[in-house]
Amino acid sequence: MFSFTSASSVLTPSVKKDTVINTGYKLRTIIIDAGHGVKPDPPGPGRFSVGTSGTYSTERGVTLMVAQKLQKAIEKDIAGVNVVMTRKTETDVSLQRRPEIANENKGDLFISIHCNALPDKTIRQRVGTKRGKAVYKLTKVVDRSGKGVLMLVYGLKRTGEQQSEIKSNQVGEEMDAEADPNDPVTIILTNEYLRRFRQKSIMLANILADEFVSVDGRKLEGIREQSLNVLVHAAMPSVLVEIGYITNIEEEEYLNSEKGQEEIVATIVRSIQSYKTQVEQTVIRN
Repeated sequence: MFSFTSASSVLTPSVKKDTVINTGYKLRTIIIDAGHGVKPDPPGPGRFSVGTSGTYSTERGVTLMVAQKLQKAIEKDIAGVNVVMTRKTETDVSLQRRPEIANENKGDLFISIHCNALPDKTIRQRVGTKRGKAVYKLTKVVDRSGKGVLMLVYGLKRTGEQQSEIKSNQVGEEMDAEADPNDPVTIILTNEYLRRFRQKSIMLANILADEFVSVDGRKLEGIREQSLNVLVHAAMPSVLVEIGYITNIEEEEYLNSEKGQEEIVATIVRSIQSYKTQVEQTVIRN
């Protein structure tokens, strides 16, 4: 179909515009999880993980600094979104308690911040001579070759646990009653939530990966599935972000620098903004 413009006598094709429809869904609460921490004394119930260390800094310290900056940036730049921190101090929060905090606060999105490290590598080292022959021993040393960012989403090995959390924290609330696990409606709703959460988790992980590479020029190690406790038990879309290798001297400096932390935070905020736009709207191609 063409429209005729008499003033210029030019045939101009009419352009169909996409229709943008609001889904009615709103991203309101984001849970920020600063990985690891100092084990409490005396330790409380549950498992604790102190994380890894670099040459002069610790994962627990770096992740807390980044998480605190991220909280402020989200509250400043993304209107209408509330941020809940699983850890606000150096003291660790158990692996069981972290997703509980997310579920209790009715989170719409769970983002866990971590620093990466490779297992120690074993080298053959000469330690002396015996009867004219060199003597060697195997020694473990820090592997400093790791580099780049990595996004993790929950795998399918612990689907039963994920379904249980969804039934308790999503389906039961929607049905305004305790969900009967054998009721067909409960099963259908649970599987649909599971599908959507997984889809949205992968969506955010892909957005983050693209932003880290295209804007910050970071090396990407990929997007992987791992059945980690904090991801499995958070009844919402969830991504764990390995922001860099603290055991790599160059990356450790970047992770501890003001410039590096600001870039990481800005990238995560941009990614959330893009994710928010996509999940709150549906585009219909006309």
